[in-house]
Amino acid sequence: MALPKTPSFRLDGKRAFVPGGSRGIGLGCAVALAEAGADVVIAARSADQVADSVAQMQAVGLSASGLSLDVTDLAAVEAAFNDHGPFDILCNSAGLARHTPASETMPDDFDAVVSINMKAAYFMAQQAAAQMRGRGGGSIIQISSQMGHVGGQERAVYCGSKHAVEGFNKAMAIEWGPDNIRVNSICPTFILTPLTETTFADPEKRAWIDDKIKLPRVGMVEDIMGAAVYLASDASALVTGTSILVDGGWTAG
Repeated sequence: MALPKTPSFRLDGKRAFVPGGSRGIGLGCAVALAEAGADVVIAARSADQVADSVAQMQAVGLSASGLSLDVTDLAAVEAAFNDHGPFDILCNSAGLARHTPASETMPDDFDAVVSINMKAAYFMAQQAAAQMRGRGGGSIIQISSQMGHVGGQERAVYCGSKHAVEGFNKAMAIEWGPDNIRVNSICPTFILTPLTETTFADPEKRAWIDDKIKLPRVGMVEDIMGAAVYLASDASALVTGTSILVDGGWTAG
């Protein structure tokens, strides 16, 4: 009897694009993919942050480069794929949150959140799939949120944008499955990063978070890294149209 062989988690010879990869969850994903052997291109609006993150990755022997990119500029996104691709992996971590009660949401805030979280994510997936089709397939990973599965206080617009990601991911997975292009999401709970410090510093909001997370701690960037490698690698070769909830049990009830 021949024993089954565990599929590889390695990404040697693969190229990965990580928008929003200069800090926080995106940087964690970029590092994880590079540590698994991928050649990683990170992108963000701040050229200085991109350069700093790339330098730190290169200093520890990781294959990384970067570019300044506004993901809401769809012409610039297309140019980025054309100039720096093709890619086997898209791990999109670009995102924006502007939290207000639904009754107080301003149109400018709505447009800003939807433009990055939904519209940019959609068309980056479109660009990635076009390249992957000629490479025998690939993996598209959207960094979504647990709020793409539940509601949250003062988060109507954010929740709506992430529910949209979960919806179009499923449709794209159906459409692009015959081309061996897998489309999935990672849905984190509250992760401790510089961007979430103000939320964690609010005693009322911290109590809400601690009550909802069933495990005895909040999320760290490192909690997302394994899921990114899994979804990018052959270890998840039959996984598409779904999400990995890295939420400490938040959505369990």
